[in-house]
Amino acid sequence: MAEKPKKPQKLRARLPRGLADLRPAEIAATRAMVGKIREVYERYGFEPVETPAMEYTDALGKFLPDQDRPNEGVFSFQDDDEQWISLRYDLTAPLARYVAENFDTLPKPYRSYREGYVYRNEKPGPGRFRQFMQFDADTVGSASPAADAEMCMMAADTMEALGIERGQYVVKVNNRKVLDGVMESIGLGGEENAGRRLTVLRAIDKLDRLGVDGVKQLLGEGRKDESGDYTKGAGLSSEKIGYVVKQFDGGVEIHPPTIQVNVATNAPEINPTILEQGYSELKEIERLVATAGYGADRIKIDRSVVRGLEYYTGPVFEVELLLDTKDEKGRPVRFGSVGGGGRYDGLVSRFRGEPVPATGFSIGVSRLQAALTMLGKLDITPESGPVVVTVFDRDRIADYQKMVAALRNANIRAELYLGNPRNMGNQLKYADRRNSPCVIIQGSDEKANGRIQIKDLILGAGLSEIRDREEYLKKQTAAQYEVDEGRLVEAVREVLARHEVKWG
Repeated sequence: MAEKPKKPQKLRARLPRGLADLRPAEIAATRAMVGKIREVYERYGFEPVETPAMEYTDALGKFLPDQDRPNEGVFSFQDDDEQWISLRYDLTAPLARYVAENFDTLPKPYRSYREGYVYRNEKPGPGRFRQFMQFDADTVGSASPAADAEMCMMAADTMEALGIERGQYVVKVNNRKVLDGVMESIGLGGEENAGRRLTVLRAIDKLDRLGVDGVKQLLGEGRKDESGDYTKGAGLSSEKIGYVVKQFDGGVEIHPPTIQVNVATNAPEINPTILEQGYSELKEIERLVATAGYGADRIKIDRSVVRGLEYYTGPVFEVELLLDTKDEKGRPVRFGSVGGGGRYDGLVSRFRGEPVPATGFSIGVSRLQAALTMLGKLDITPESGPVVVTVFDRDRIADYQKMVAALRNANIRAELYLGNPRNMGNQLKYADRRNSPCVIIQGSDEKANGRIQIKDLILGAGLSEIRDREEYLKKQTAAQYEVDEGRLVEAVREVLARHEVKWG
């Protein structure tokens, strides 16, 4: 007996981990945020540029020749010519490639901004996504500390433009030259220690999130997180761990601390030139921002700021939200850093073979949007939907489409109901789901008399709450009424104006 053919298995709809679908209200909130950020950036004289989401992997600085697939932190694939291509990890490395490729035609310094999604091939978790939006601004071609100070001031202005008041955020500034001096003091200078040095810096970068004990674990043998995942540590001795933590958990004093050389066996001495230069740049930034009217309550020196990327060469900065709130389950939430950046004088130079100074700042739009939403500083209520022209008589589709066209020509969002028109109730339910301010109804009797009905759905939504009969009848009459067919656009505009709905 022949076996019955197997029924084809239905494909299961599922979203990959670390990604998120966005609905209209969230998209509208993002647009509003991005618009405010753009206004600040353009006020500072930056112009837009857009780079692709993919770059050659070596241009991102992530190429790993000892692996068959260079996928540490990035999503990569091989092109048909066997070139490795990766989704961009951030917006800075693609800008460096763009500037290097168009160096002779761009004004220097070159001031630009760009927004877009970036991609991280990392384990997703709460607040950690594989795709998220950033908004960057960069100045390429200036070595002046004034360029770094300007980034800090622009970061502060952006936070306030987004409704975050003074005292609710702070821009923290440090210098990688100071960090390099500390790295040398524990024997991690030079290219041969680049990987281990980066592990140390990334551990310090987690000080505000993991605390001193967590950072000590990452500086030592390693740390196991709450999920059970293990992160290998930098393997420093307990003496070196104590020294490193002391340097970065010591408050915001800008003057150089007393640094002990030979802090551990065989540890080389610090290069005082690097350290002194780092502190000198910090003092100059502090002077510049103070002169411009930005006090320490907005921009301050903080030795705990590291930034996890290897390419920073000078001042580094982070924007931290100081507000505490609770999530939907009542658990305390501290948002921490929502943006950062710094000086990266070597990134463009990789392509040019000559020094090209650069500095930039990046806002984590997705992270900041989540924070602003939770704090109630971002409106995520759905925007008003289109006016819906209902279909009463199937054979008069052309008449209804003409009404829709008249509304659209008046710059009013409108649509014709394209579902099964058999049930008017279903059409009204559809309009409700579309968050429509009103619907247009015209049956054969109204058409014969040159009339149309306007049903104000916003006004009608509040009828069930009215207990007084006279008030109910009055509002009911105001919620659905007839007008001359020629007054269609005018009548719809009156409804939109009544409820302050933007229509054009």
